[in-house]
Order: sequence, then structure tokens, then C-alpha cells
Amino acid sequence: MSSLIEPRTLQGFRDYPPALMIPRERVLQTARAVYRSYGYAPIDTPTLEFAEVLLGKGGGENDRIVYRFKDHGDRDVAMRFDLTVPFARFAATHVPQLGTPFKRYAMGPVWRGERPGQGRYREFWQCDFDTIGTTSNAADAEVALVINDLFTALAFENFQIRVNNRLLLNGLLEKIGVLDKAVPVLRSLDKLAKIGREKVIEEMTRDAGVSAEQADRVLKLAEALGTNADILSAAEATFDGNPNEKAREGLLRLRELLSIAEMAGIPEGRIRIDLSIARGLDYYTGTIYETFLTDLPGIGSVCSGGRYDNLASKFTKQVLPGVGASLGVDRLLAAMEEIKHPWMTGQSTPAPVLVLQFENTWLGHYQRVARGLRSAGIGAEVYPEVKRVKAQFEYADKRGFKVALVNGSEEFAVGVWKIKDMVKREEMKVPEADVVAAIRGILEV
Repeated sequence: MSSLIEPRTLQGFRDYPPALMIPRERVLQTARAVYRSYGYAPIDTPTLEFAEVLLGKGGGENDRIVYRFKDHGDRDVAMRFDLTVPFARFAATHVPQLGTPFKRYAMGPVWRGERPGQGRYREFWQCDFDTIGTTSNAADAEVALVINDLFTALAFENFQIRVNNRLLLNGLLEKIGVLDKAVPVLRSLDKLAKIGREKVIEEMTRDAGVSAEQADRVLKLAEALGTNADILSAAEATFDGNPNEKAREGLLRLRELLSIAEMAGIPEGRIRIDLSIARGLDYYTGTIYETFLTDLPGIGSVCSGGRYDNLASKFTKQVLPGVGASLGVDRLLAAMEEIKHPWMTGQSTPAPVLVLQFENTWLGHYQRVARGLRSAGIGAEVYPEVKRVKAQFEYADKRGFKVALVNGSEEFAVGVWKIKDMVKREEMKVPEADVVAAIRGILEV
């Protein structure tokens, strides 16, 4: 009987070979640069938290997908399902010393025991940024600006940031007398794009206990169409032109956000008011955001978030309102694969240059030139064995090297290096002193 173990992964989990890890690292590096440019500072929190820290913070449905178990000390622990709830616990612990407002970013894996789907995994990376310690709408507007700059830096042109405000939604629920049922009503509303109007009404009446007429009122607000101004006017009309306090504040904040974005130079149409988005997590209290790729809307939101003014109150009496968003890295990569994003090159080497090896006696020369390239900021790999030239070129092609250095006795005899452009299939010979400049010229084209 064979003792070999079948090499397999659990459903909802995946391996990342170099051709996927290289663009993933590029996404993370890009996000890090954008976040830091706005003044967000890096932090990190543990994978495991006491279960009581995580449970009850995202709603009953979220509690069911949390990975929870007893550790070796018989403690009730759970794996983080997002980076926001751990940040609220972090803020309660550290912000009294750090001061407010405090701006942070964090990147790392999270775990949810939910049904896998297109771009949806049980282990995935999030890439968050948040401001905590202020209720200013300036922080809310900045979230939209960061998302815009992030996706622009990620080389996307066709994307849309959809924005709503929970205050507006809660104002309507208060007006029709079902504010106490906001959690199940808004959770159902958040499924509108996935399951359609009739099923949402059915779910609201069944699970939230609202009447079909009340559910219809909510959906009429959510289905407002037209320009941003049209939608906000339609929302105001829902209150017969006299919004209650919650709705009035929500409308004011949305209009101000749009004005700030316009004055800051965000392209027209990039930010879209969408009164149907509610965000499934219960802790959101104000502005909410979802970002869609217009070339692939079916994959869902790839960057979402919102304002959460009460989340940290579970851990401290200090008032620590917050707002932020999270980039879903793995879902974004799935979308990038599908739309053939220019970063998805299939390249499985981070070094653009391969130095071929002809004889072991020349290995020191090969390594000297490779080190010179690395010192100049150009990654270089030296092939580890003496093999046929054809085999080494096949290796270079398979891994996506851009340049090959091909030197044998003839080149060494006259003091030059042969450089081959692997994309154009063109060759040149240059003195060793000119190798770096010549290769940089090829890579910069």
C-alpha cells in the first residue's frame, strides 16, 4: 500500500505560483505606496483573537462563517474574518497613546468559512486603510480619493466608485416605522443585485418581518436612477421634500463628498451615488463604498468599506469613530486574470536578466556582471549549470526573462558581452562597462 499523501488543497484555498505571486506583490506594493502618500501608517494585528473580540461585530451571518476553535490552553479563539474589527480592538488598546486622528493601513490574510465562488476564497488577502478618531466628512471624502488614486495606480481606467450613506437608509426606515429592523432589512437590500427585487421583498417580509408595502418603499429608494443630482433629488422626494434628521445628514454628507471629489479633480462619472448598496456588515453607520470594474461587473466589488462610528465602543469608553475601505486582493487578481490585465504577464521570475553559463571556469565572470546589474537596481539570475544553449534559452522563455547575457570564449577574447533582447529577438555586443546602460535601455522601452 502506498504511503504517499495526495497533494491537494482544501476547497476555497489555493496555491500561488510565481506567475500569480509576482502581480500580487506588485498590487500590494502599489497599495502601500498610495496609502503612505496620504499619511496612513502601517500596523499589524494577530491572526488569532479571543473569540469574543470578533463575534457579534459583523452580524449573525458573519458569526457563522468565522473559523473558531479551542487552542491548546482551552481558550475560545477565532481567526480574523476582516482587518477592521481587529483594528477597532487595536485602537482601543493603542490610540490613547498614539493620539487622534490616527490613520493606518494594514495588509494580510483573513479567513471566512463561506461558500467559494468566482474570485471568492475562504482564505484571502485584504489591504485596508482607515482613519479613526474623527467624524469629519473630510475623512469620508478622502476614502473616495484614495480608492480613485489606488485603482489608477493599479493601471485600471474603467472602474466606478459607488457611494451611499447608511444615515439616509436609516432615515427612511425610521420614517416607515421599521428602524428597529434595520439589520435584517439592509442585509436583504445588499443582495438586490444578486437575487433581484422580488426575492429581496420576499426575504425582507420573511426574515425582517416588514410588510410588502414597507419593503417596496425601501426598494423604490434603492432603485433611483439618473445622474448623481437626480438620484439625490429622488431620495429627498421620498421624504416628501422634508427629510428627517438622519436622512438630512446623509444627504448633506453625500453632496459634500461629491463636491470635494469634483474640486479635487476626480474624473466626472467616476463616483456614482448608488442607493441600493447597504454593505452586509452591521457595524457601518454612515458613508459606504463599493468599487466595481466596469469591464467585469459580475465579479462584484473589489474595494469596499465605510464609516463605523460605534465599533470601538465594544472595547473602550473612549469615542473612536472611524472610516476606511479594504481592497480585496485575491478577488482583484481573479478579475485581472479574466480581463487580461497588463500586469498578468505570466512571468515567473522577478529578475529581468538571465546570464547563461557556458563553462564553470567563467562562473566568476558571470557572477561579477550579475552583481554589477543588481547594484544598479536590475535583477539578474545566473543559470546554475552548464547546459546546451537551447535548453538555457527555453528556460529563459518559459520564465519570462526580458534579456539574456550570452558570453563564451569568443566574447571573452575581445572583452565584450553579447546581450540578447528576448522580446525582439535582437542581439548586440557591448564592452563590459556599457552592459548596465545597454540593458537598462532595453528594459525601459
